Order: sequence, then C-alpha cells, then structure tokens
Amino acid sequence: MSILVYCDTFEGKLRKVSLELLSEAAKIADKSGDTVEAIVLGSGAKALAGETGKYGVKKAYYCEDASLEKYSTEGYVDVAKQAFDKSSPKLFLAGHNSRGRDFAPRLAQKLDLGMVSDVIAIEANGDDFTFTKPIYAGKCITKQKCKTSPAFVTVRPNVMSVATKDLGAPELVELKPEVSLSDIRAIVKEILLQKSERPELTEARVIVSGGRGLGKADGFKLIEELADALGAAVGASRAAVDSGWIGHSVQVGQTGKVVAPTLYVACGISGAIQHLAGMSSSKFIVAINKDSEAPIFNIASYGIVGDLYKVIPVMIAELKKVMA
Repeated sequence: MSILVYCDTFEGKLRKVSLELLSEAAKIADKSGDTVEAIVLGSGAKALAGETGKYGVKKAYYCEDASLEKYSTEGYVDVAKQAFDKSSPKLFLAGHNSRGRDFAPRLAQKLDLGMVSDVIAIEANGDDFTFTKPIYAGKCITKQKCKTSPAFVTVRPNVMSVATKDLGAPELVELKPEVSLSDIRAIVKEILLQKSERPELTEARVIVSGGRGLGKADGFKLIEELADALGAAVGASRAAVDSGWIGHSVQVGQTGKVVAPTLYVACGISGAIQHLAGMSSSKFIVAINKDSEAPIFNIASYGIVGDLYKVIPVMIAELKKVMA
C-alpha cells in the first residue's frame, strides 16, 4: 500500500512542510514496507514532482493545467481526488497551513472519510495509526485515532525533521482536470505577497515576537533588529496587532498563525492563552518581560525579568560579537 502526501509549493519550490511530510512518510514506509507517493499541483509541478524522489517518493502525480496556476479549493480537490483514486493510500498527509487547512477537509468530505487536524506526531503500527495533537488552545495534548480508513491528516509545520532518501527519479503520472474554470465558483484573481528577506513565519526555525509590553509601534524596530541578528522571522501578539503597531500577517496565536520553531523569543508578551495556543509547541522559549508574574514564564525555557528596552540591545550587541 502507499502513503500519499500532498506537496504544497510556493514561488517555484516545495514548501519546507512538504519535505517534512515526505520524510515522515518515508520513515513510516521503511517500517511497514509501503511506498510513498506524492501529489504536486500548479505551475512547475512536473519539475517539482521529479524532485520528490530525493525524499523517498516512488510515484508522483502532477498537474500543470492553467486552471491550477492559482490555488482554488474546487480545482485542487478535483485533481487530488484523481490521484487518491489511483493511489488507494492507507494514509493521506498534508501540511496544516492555510492551503492544507482548506484543501484536506474538503477532499476528505468528498471521499466521505474522517480526518485529524493539526497533528504534531504520528505513531504507526502496521496499518494502525495514532495521532498526537494539541486541544483546548494547547492546554492539553491528546492521542487520537481516525475511525475511517484511510485517515486524512494535516500536520503542523516545523514539528518533524527533514531527511533525504534518494530513490532517483520517481515515476511521474500526469493528471488532467475534470473541472473547468467555469465550474469553479471562487477564482483567485491576484495574490499580493509581502516581500521580506526574513524567513516565512510558519516555517522559520527562529521567531522573535513583540507584544503589548513594547508600548508603541516603534518598538518593533527593536524586535526587527533582534530578529535580523538571529536570522529570524518577526511575530506579534494579538494585542500588538489590535493596537495597529504591526500587520495581522505576523500575528501568532489562536486567531493568527500557529508556529513551532526551534527558538521562540517572546518580548513584552504576557502569555495569554490565545497566544500560547499558537506557539507553545516551540522547542525552546525565551521570555523577556518586566512582570515576574507573567504567565509566559510558566512555559518558558529561559526567562529574563527586566525592561526589554534595556535587555534586547545588550542581546543584539552580544549576538553581533558572536556572529562577527
């Protein structure tokens, strides 16, 4: 049998979360004797499908039709269902990012199958799978099984490692859309991207976030300076976003983005449950806050009680010495 992975793409490359999923699928397949198959859709899909062989993929389904150049739920689900029918997998994996959260549930519904979302670990015992995921805004961790088979799963980015397993060029299977552009009810006309030299927030290994404790919009200049010293992405709490100090695109939390970096630096963030839901699975958390009773210290790996406007410049200076 196979494990089928939907590989998301961005600006002509496979997203990091896709490589994480392929690596995890290859690890499971090594134990069970199954094969790994992939789905790649959109512009440049054939070339990218060919690259999946580096991560243990035996067969890759692709479609470069013009109707898939910009993402649409109906168009992608139509083609992905064809791949699913040809593959007959025992497990379907997609990233728990904006596209995966939209695409996977619709495909599961179309196939009348259940799914588990926002998974952070997978335990495989033959054809039996147990999925670990946070619930109640990250307050609890639960283990779940899917009553239907195959299981549909979306996996949180950055919780699994990337490992190569070069099998050479995979078998490529071209798919053709059965749904025309006129059948798609919601069509994306334009995608406006905020260009940045910093890493993309949900895939960053290091994130520096600012909160209400900054006191003003100009405080994010200091956050950005620390982020650049660390080669990190910039994040923010809801309070900072609601105050108009920075855009919603970098909001971390239950109503923002869920992240799982190796290092998360929380500056002037009290640690409201809404924010913790978006970053509590970070491997290491460093909190800087002048309130020693702030809830963020309850989950922090390291805490600094002090004025961030005095602490962060010292950190930046030391980092520049180390990096020099």
